[in-house]
Amino acid sequence: MAPRSDFSAQAPSVVVMVRPHHFTVNTETAGDNRFQVTNDDNSDLSSLAYAEITRAAGLLQEQGITVHLFEDEGSETPDSVFPNNWFSTHAGGYVAIYPMKALSRRRERRSDIIEMLKSRYRVREVIDYSGLEPDGLFLEGTGSMVLDHIGRIAYAVRSDRTNPIALERFCTRFCFEPMVFSAKDVSGFDVYHTNVLMCVATDFAMVGLDLITDWGRRREIVNRFERAGRQVIGLTNAQVERFAGNAIELRGKNGRVLALSTSALLALTTKQIDIISQTARLLPLAIPTVERAGGSVRCTITGVHLAPRD
Repeated sequence: MAPRSDFSAQAPSVVVMVRPHHFTVNTETAGDNRFQVTNDDNSDLSSLAYAEITRAAGLLQEQGITVHLFEDEGSETPDSVFPNNWFSTHAGGYVAIYPMKALSRRRERRSDIIEMLKSRYRVREVIDYSGLEPDGLFLEGTGSMVLDHIGRIAYAVRSDRTNPIALERFCTRFCFEPMVFSAKDVSGFDVYHTNVLMCVATDFAMVGLDLITDWGRRREIVNRFERAGRQVIGLTNAQVERFAGNAIELRGKNGRVLALSTSALLALTTKQIDIISQTARLLPLAIPTVERAGGSVRCTITGVHLAPRD
């Protein structure tokens, strides 16, 4: 496969990450997040997660990716390490702030991060959807949606965290076509976030096809990617459980890289790795403690799709 140009609207070269000081597995969100692992030992998850994010940010910076690393010293935001759920950025100078289902997750929203974006990048408008929360209308950012920035499609799994009204408002405002589908894990539970089973890169897409319950919708999703010139890499249930779908393509100093966890990399087959390696270099990040909270590398990274100020 011949790669597209080095620049890609899909792969940002700047990201925001949050380093937690009081990380723990969030019991408030355990009801619908089947990827969480209860802390049943005496290990110090907080210090381990802090060290994992520190190393991950360093590895990204070594690749030439700009990392805006923020500290979370609060004790009431156990999932703050996953900032991709409460805000996203978009070409043209737009920032979206999202309505979150769990009360503890609503506390993650930070004005200092938004102000940093305004000071360093050209931000034309901040669109705040958090006012939908009292009506029970939730849309948890690029966890709820996997955005194809090139094809302008928002892929979204039906769940309590992804309300169709909120999704429609976002898509209308940001010029995306919503592509909604149902997905269940091997135990028959609804998948809570789309980004645990799907990663859209510039030249390929990794999709947990076996989890999509409607065969016709599954075929339509594959056709969309193939018509756009992307190679579809089908992920098994077991690979999705190892967070193989929770990856993000970024642009470094030597081209595009696919950031994913070491657990995810070990779950991929040689053939899948070969396909990815044709257009992106794999960058494994070891975050096993963070993954116990039910999210992986993609969840820890918010891409910055904004133009820098002169």
